[in-house]
Amino acid sequence: MFKTKLLAALLTVSLATPAMADVSGKLVLYTSQPNADAQQTVDAFKAKHPGVEIEWVRDGTSKVMAKLRAEFAAGDPQPDVLLIADTVTMEGLKQEGRLLAHEGADVSAYDPAIMDKDRTYFSTKLITTGIMYNTGAEMVPASYKDLLKPEAKDKLAMPSPLTSGAATIHMVAVTGHPDLGWDFYEGLAEQGANPQGGNGGTYKAIAGGEKLYGFIVDFLAIRGAAEGAPVAFVFPQEGVSAVTEPVAILKTAKNPDAAKAFVDFLLSEDGQKLAASQGYLPAHPAVDAPEGFPSRDKIKLLDFDAAKALEGDTANKLKFEEIFGG
Repeated sequence: MFKTKLLAALLTVSLATPAMADVSGKLVLYTSQPNADAQQTVDAFKAKHPGVEIEWVRDGTSKVMAKLRAEFAAGDPQPDVLLIADTVTMEGLKQEGRLLAHEGADVSAYDPAIMDKDRTYFSTKLITTGIMYNTGAEMVPASYKDLLKPEAKDKLAMPSPLTSGAATIHMVAVTGHPDLGWDFYEGLAEQGANPQGGNGGTYKAIAGGEKLYGFIVDFLAIRGAAEGAPVAFVFPQEGVSAVTEPVAILKTAKNPDAAKAFVDFLLSEDGQKLAASQGYLPAHPAVDAPEGFPSRDKIKLLDFDAAKALEGDTANKLKFEEIFGG
């Protein structure tokens, strides 16, 4: 009910606001957003730009990219805009020369660390990965190192970087931390951790009591707790990694003006309030976090360099397989 009312209020504001540009025509969006979120995003944008007809395709980032790669190979890429999970994928497209810079995008309010300095892709939210624990557990972790304590032995669940993009980014960010590094992941293996699947499987294992601790994306744990599941989410003292659901325009876009307006909407306060209404942490520091989250200034992000992560991706995954046995 709360989300419905907030979305209605956002649409009212959008309708009352003059369009940022007189854009129209067809806009093709490829996205990895959940279906309900994608529909809300499209509806809110169309309320601001009613002259734009939006055709959208939704799937997981890996499947979206497989489809797009096939279109690249055929010389006929369809989307104007991509809105997918992670900056590493976007960085790869940037280095291939596939992305159109949006020089006029207003990112002045944002942390430069989460934006591409060349303005070819833009973070739209912060989906962080921290620690979830079962509230029946005796130990309440405050640090990643708490997971190496005897209380957590054989009670750890975590998604695999070989399956989950968020888990890959978390692995890179954590192993890059000077007080953690690969030694921490080796410690997790000694604790009996067996990374597999995605975040959903980790959530079920901990909520069901099969395991007691693990890494997971914030909204799954926070939503679960709000719905009565015996779980809680911790933002560890070292910081959290973040998947930022970046948006980008392809150089082959057939409607670049509408594509730029779409990017501008997602980065606007209206767009960021929409993200918050959907239960995500907005990337804009002036927009309030949704219920269950601490304020943005209380959340510390681990350092992460998308270009460096892309360069070291194969080596990092081989190191992970060496530690955990693939």
